[in-house]
Amino acid sequence: MSDVYIDEALKLDNQLCFPLYAAARQVVSLYTPYLKELGLTYTQYIVFLVLWEGEAVTVGELCRRLYLDNGTLTPLLKKLEAAGYIVRERGSEDERVVTVSLTDDGRAMKERAAHIPFKVGSCIALSDEEADTMYRLLYKLLRGE
Repeated sequence: MSDVYIDEALKLDNQLCFPLYAAARQVVSLYTPYLKELGLTYTQYIVFLVLWEGEAVTVGELCRRLYLDNGTLTPLLKKLEAAGYIVRERGSEDERVVTVSLTDDGRAMKERAAHIPFKVGSCIALSDEEADTMYRLLYKLLRGE
């Protein structure tokens, strides 16, 4: 492998990972002022998004849906439980399976957060077609296709 090839391969501007990383940070930062008003982090918010879809889900399913590991998710769930937004229950048939469900306060948070997707969406300068293309490509990347 030539030094020229290596030098080009190691330039920041030639890395796909960097614009993905920087764009993700930028988009998450758009959520920050709205989530701060609710006392939530972005990761807590995306946990709520999954729970608002069905109100109860296993920790394993949350990990799968959010592309997070159990070690990252467990402390976050403990904080949400301590705040009174969720309850965690071990399965009666298999104690290794923990189900997470919303409390009344967790369900009420949905209405308090309803404006967030619209506020953040209005700050992102992509057409509907561009956003749809990006969405499909990012999920293709996440699925390893």
